[in-house]
Amino acid sequence: MTDDTATAHGDAVARYYADHEFGSDVGFGDRPALVVIDLINAFTDPETDLGSDVSAVLDATADLLDAFREHDLPRYFTTVAYEESYGDAGVFIEKVPALRELRLGTAAVDVDDRVAPVGDERVLLKKYASAFFGTDLSTELVTDGVDTLVLAGVTTSGCIRATAVDGMQHGYRVVVPEDAVGDRAEGPHRANLFDIDAKYGDVRPLDAVLAELDRE
Repeated sequence: MTDDTATAHGDAVARYYADHEFGSDVGFGDRPALVVIDLINAFTDPETDLGSDVSAVLDATADLLDAFREHDLPRYFTTVAYEESYGDAGVFIEKVPALRELRLGTAAVDVDDRVAPVGDERVLLKKYASAFFGTDLSTELVTDGVDTLVLAGVTTSGCIRATAVDGMQHGYRVVVPEDAVGDRAEGPHRANLFDIDAKYGDVRPLDAVLAELDRE
């Protein structure tokens, strides 16, 4: 498929979704929170089996953290880590053996220093893709009066998408700054951004999200 053919196909798909009333903007509510998903060393180091070069994602996430901290809005981080027995990894680790890199207590599962938590910012431990599954994120969000989730981190096709779906299903407005999420390959990244924007949340440029926060 040539570039022109691919572009025409993409335009046709976008028109189809728009014509069938997918992808309306939901926007921000009254109290957004930032969820920084799995920007841990195992995922940010291109030399690991799980990692890739997400330098641009880290830079964009740092900008989001600065803005959320400046406006004193809630921030949460997630990591994925397993016990030595991997008994807490279920079938997931059979499907993705590379997850064996994520051992509790190792540097691999620490949040990358470039976006490290400060003060009382919490790091939620999860075992699977969604930041909601098996964690107390829902309780934290209710306690903090949150109605909007801004998602940053990795990977777009995995944990970002799963959290976007669960966020919408839990009744939250979901916003994904496209510059602040990344994946191991461009195809899954772009396909999942398209799908999130069509059905589960608003995919926006980073600058638009930062401008919205300045209006809070």
